[in-house]
Amino acid sequence: MRFPGWPQMGAAFGLGAIMASGQAPIGFWWLTLIGLAALCVMLRRCDGWRAAAWTGLFAGAGYFALSLNWIVEPFLVDPITYGWMAPFAVVLISFGLGLFWALAAGLAHRLAHRTLGFALLLTAAEFARGHVLTGFPWALLGHVWIGSAPAQLAAWAGPTGLTLMTALMAALPVAWRWRGAAVSAALLVAAFGAGHWRLAQPEPAPTGHILRIVQPNAAQEMKWDPDRAEALFRRALDLSAAPGPHDLVIWPETSVPYLLDDYVAEEIGFAAAAPAAVGIQRTEGSRAFNALAVIGPDGAVRDIYDKHHLVPFGEYMPFGDTLARIGITAFAAQLGNGYSPGPGPKVLDMGALGHALPLICYEAVFPQDLRVAERPDWLLQITNDAWFGTLTGPYQHLAQARLRAIEQGLPLVRAANTGVSAMVDAHGRITASLPLGQAGHLDAVLPGALPPTLYARTGEVPVLILLAALLGLALLPRRRAG
Repeated sequence: MRFPGWPQMGAAFGLGAIMASGQAPIGFWWLTLIGLAALCVMLRRCDGWRAAAWTGLFAGAGYFALSLNWIVEPFLVDPITYGWMAPFAVVLISFGLGLFWALAAGLAHRLAHRTLGFALLLTAAEFARGHVLTGFPWALLGHVWIGSAPAQLAAWAGPTGLTLMTALMAALPVAWRWRGAAVSAALLVAAFGAGHWRLAQPEPAPTGHILRIVQPNAAQEMKWDPDRAEALFRRALDLSAAPGPHDLVIWPETSVPYLLDDYVAEEIGFAAAAPAAVGIQRTEGSRAFNALAVIGPDGAVRDIYDKHHLVPFGEYMPFGDTLARIGITAFAAQLGNGYSPGPGPKVLDMGALGHALPLICYEAVFPQDLRVAERPDWLLQITNDAWFGTLTGPYQHLAQARLRAIEQGLPLVRAANTGVSAMVDAHGRITASLPLGQAGHLDAVLPGALPPTLYARTGEVPVLILLAALLGLALLPRRRAG
């Protein structure tokens, strides 16, 4: 089958963009369902698997072009040098991620039950997108429910379960018409009912500990300017030293414009007059790390966590160290060209505040990074969302962090350089926050934790077993009448 033609591809791209409107900050989940159902109709009418794959590719590209529009922002920090790369970045990431959708659409067209097969294979493709190479599970289809009651189902089924539910709700009316529409409506009502039931359960008692979240609001183009570094550092120190009781002070990712040393640690400890968890860069030999340092009020460094899930091409070059072994050292992290990864997730002992699992920026996007042997008492995300602009990126990043709280049944503390900084309870609800683009500090009580959720105990395994079973059914031949 030849290329289906630009009118059909334009329509597919538009449907993908409509589906993206379910992501934060818009949150129109119902448009996602309508757009996905319309895509199922379009795929059903495709003449051959190649046409279906092309349609899936362009629908995915439209979805990712809109939902990941913030990807241009890092190139606009220094537009004279890097601005020309922004359009290429949008095209490459949109169509690159769209390949997952193309594969799902093309394979589904070869199944007996094409529409339901596409819903199931699209769920599998979205799961794979979060794991292939280093993974990139940003703006999963299931994320459209964050902020509404059905998001609570993540406590049982995680993000893959939410994606499967979304895909089936859209596909069933196309596959079975009115009967499918009735089943889809029942699923929607059940999702809202279960979500509201979970939200109505008794709340765990708050810890009583007051945490001070510092939001310096340092613009990315100013952050590393040597002439402004001291002023930005003093701003964060002043916010830390503001009047009011607090048991811990938290600074965002790389909020200290200097490397970790005794002098910097003493300055922070003196200003905080309490333990402080601070985002800072540090070096060890010829390697550099994006780290969180726990500093006591006496200025002593009590513990360190090094970010282990780094951003490819942003914080390191893939295979850089391997290339260095054969003499190509330009991309090797040990020679200062990017960060080196830490050894892995690490639960920090925060004394009277219990045990915290730190997540530095990008790490909060990966639910698998929260599976540790020792269950923490709370989650701590420090991030610099100045890279993501002001329209969509920071809000999507916050939404995904809230989902981690729901999945684990744990409160989450979020310190963001430019915002949104927030205290999030174990149901993923924001109890206190500082808005985007505002310098200040937030003193908030750390909420209590819920018992371990089903998802915290089992991860994706039950949903993947269900998905595999349904795919097996989709492979069965259709029954013939008579």
